[in-house]
Amino acid sequence: MARAVIIGAGPAGLMAADVVSAAGHSVLVAEAKPSVGRKLLMAGKSGLNLTKDEPFDAFLSHYAEAAPFLRPILAEFGPEQVQDWARSLGQEVFTGSSGRVFPVAMKASPLLRAWLHRLEAQGVHLRTRWRWTGGLTTPQFDTPDGVQTLHPDVVILACGGGSWARLGSDGTWAQHLPNDCAPFQPANMGFLVDWSPHMQPHFGAPVKNVILQAGPTQIRAEFVLSRRGVEGGGIYAVSRALRDGAPLTLDLLPDLDTETIRKRLATNPKQSLSNRLRKLLRDPVKQALVMEFARPLPPDPAPLLKSLTIPVTAPYPLDEAISTAGGLRLSSLTDDLQLKSHPGLYAAGEMLDWEAPTGGYLLTACLATGKWAGASAARRLSASSF
Repeated sequence: MARAVIIGAGPAGLMAADVVSAAGHSVLVAEAKPSVGRKLLMAGKSGLNLTKDEPFDAFLSHYAEAAPFLRPILAEFGPEQVQDWARSLGQEVFTGSSGRVFPVAMKASPLLRAWLHRLEAQGVHLRTRWRWTGGLTTPQFDTPDGVQTLHPDVVILACGGGSWARLGSDGTWAQHLPNDCAPFQPANMGFLVDWSPHMQPHFGAPVKNVILQAGPTQIRAEFVLSRRGVEGGGIYAVSRALRDGAPLTLDLLPDLDTETIRKRLATNPKQSLSNRLRKLLRDPVKQALVMEFARPLPPDPAPLLKSLTIPVTAPYPLDEAISTAGGLRLSSLTDDLQLKSHPGLYAAGEMLDWEAPTGGYLLTACLATGKWAGASAARRLSASSF
């Protein structure tokens, strides 16, 4: 019988299994889907962003109100340790110009294969199509061989958040812990915009070299116009503030101040204002945005080019979000990620109620909390062996 049962075979669950099995304890990992690491593999399709190479306090600040709780966890397994971990699996890494760290192979599949080989060598038993149906310290599962009830010494939950149900993160686990969970909300998601028909030719086009502002959050980045609204890295970076009701504004000419814009628009006064704007912006997508949301143009359009409001309406649905806010409240956990109400039951990964932007922060915290919960569970198992 496995002494530790881990529910969920994403990054957090596999990391917990790695730590517990390396400590010499028997481990069974139960995964509801037919294969493991599905969301990790999906993330790797566009280049697996493992972490962000930046000073620790700057890195930690991206976790907002969860930063004090996560500080010791990320201090033990942060950006530097994530890179060492990837190298230990034979995957060299490199740091891009933005500080984002990627495996040289870019994809997740080589890293995942090497990781699974290591877990197999450490005796980890992996079961797929095992769906957790209830029971906290004595979990029950629907399996291809019928209902299974296990009686481990410790259980680690690594069930993911509430987005991307087809990849395994459907949030249904929350029904088993109703008193300990905050409602799920979408995070790192796009937003709906009521476009006029004139914008249709620009759907799919990137909006480059702009500063996006929403509440206190400001970032120089790019994003994409879609049939339904706006999405992409720049939008994801300000999505929390947008979700909380802040307006979205764009600085379309971040390298020019208002007075310089005003002077440039004053040249060739015989030309129409729209023609002067076209020549100044030199980007049909930016020009289309101005015409969509700033007509009739004021006599002095320079200020609006530095702060054009994009009227977003609502976030994309929860299941289309890259990640989620909400989940298992940190106040329900001890410092070692054990549920206060259920000794021997630990939790890790995106199912915990922390939120972070894309750019390596999500994956790092999933790995770090998985390692922390695994180490805590291993200590409990070792202590109970004597």
